[in-house]
Order: sequence, then C-alpha cells, then structure tokens
Amino acid sequence: MIATIAFYVFAVVLLVAAAMVVSSRNPVHSVLFLILAFFNAAGLFLIAGAEFLAMILMIVYVGAVAVLFLFVVMMLDVNFAELRSGFQRYLPIGATIGAVLFIELVLVVGGWSIGPLSEGARFAPTPANVHNTAALGRLIYTDYVFLFQAAGLVLLVAMIGAIVLTLRERKSSRHQIIRLQNSRTVAETLEMVPVSLGANINTLGIYRPKVTEPEEVLADESDSEALLGHHGGGSGGAGAHHAPEVR
Repeated sequence: MIATIAFYVFAVVLLVAAAMVVSSRNPVHSVLFLILAFFNAAGLFLIAGAEFLAMILMIVYVGAVAVLFLFVVMMLDVNFAELRSGFQRYLPIGATIGAVLFIELVLVVGGWSIGPLSEGARFAPTPANVHNTAALGRLIYTDYVFLFQAAGLVLLVAMIGAIVLTLRERKSSRHQIIRLQNSRTVAETLEMVPVSLGANINTLGIYRPKVTEPEEVLADESDSEALLGHHGGGSGGAGAHHAPEVR
C-alpha cells in the first residue's frame, strides 16, 4: 500500500516537473525542474528495485550533468528578449519536426507487441544469491560488452570533436618556453635593493625587468602587432605599448 502511494506521488511529481522543464520561460528554472525530475525518477527506480540505476541517476545526472547545465546557463549572458523574438520565426519548422517525431512514436508504439515469453519472465523467481547490481554488471560487461565499448567510443569521438571545434589558435598568445626558464640564472631574475624605512617602489624607481626574448618569440610578437595594427586601422601605432609596469 505504501509502495503504491509512493509510486503515484513520484510519478505525478515527475510528470509535472518534466512539463515545467519545457514550458518554463527562465532557463535556470528549467534546470531546477530537471533536477527535481531526476530525483523523482530515482525514487521510481528505488521502488522498482533498481537501486544501482537510482544511485547512478543521482550521482551522474543530478551531481554532474544538471549542475553543469545550471552553471553554464547562469554564467552565459543570454538575451531572453532576442530568444523570444525568434520564436515566431522558427515555429513552423519546430512544429513540423515535432509532428514527424509524434508520428514516428505512434508507429513504434502501435507496432509493438508483448512477446510470448514476457509474461512468464515477470513471474520467474529471482535468484537469492545475485543482487541487482551484480546482475546488471554481468549483463553489460559480459553479454553486451562490445556494444558498451562502442558506446564509449562514440562518446570519446564526440568529446574530441567538441574540443577540436572550440580550439582556436591565437597568434597574439605568448607560449611558455621551459628551456629558457630553466637556463636563467639568479642574477638575471633577482635584484637585491636596500629599502629604507617609509620608502616605496615609486620612490626607488623599481620597474619590471626587461627580459630578452628569443628570436622566434619576437617574430611572433611582431607578426601579431602588424596584424592588430592592420585590423585596427593603425590607431596608436608603435606608441600604443604600455609603460613599464611599476612593481
């Protein structure tokens, strides 16, 4: 009786939260409703006896994916007025895609039938010496291990593709040269200056030391300055460099 009541409570809250995910106007509220939906889905898994899936849903989806979505949505400067203005323009395309997906779901559900052995499997006795996590692990890593590895390779390719697409090589960036850092001496990087009581760095005239860069670094910097000067119309010219920074 208690399990039945808990099932209906979790199911109703899950459906309401899922509807609010797609109908909420604020993306932050949508992510919070998504987390609520994950919590209730985990409760349904616990009622069904799949405690491993419930914990995976809580740890992976709520603890990592949903929180990552929340941080990304909160950190992005989203123009909600611009998003709402384009809703009417993309409404016919979205309605067409939604109708196609709905027709496909109807065809799949309409052609689905219960197998003759399914009813008997429901009432089969559960082995006493094998718990849910061990049975699921044996199924994934023994019977369907190649499909599991293929899914991992697909995710790996997707991750590498995302990194390659977002990687941008900038000519103006300065790279670290370990060889030059290891070859420097103390005299080149450190200077002992006697400081009297009440004196400051402006009085002593201490500036950032001028470091001699290698030829390849100087060539990259000259190319970057020429490129910036070309795009910026030559404003500032060579006199646009900063003054020595006061330490």
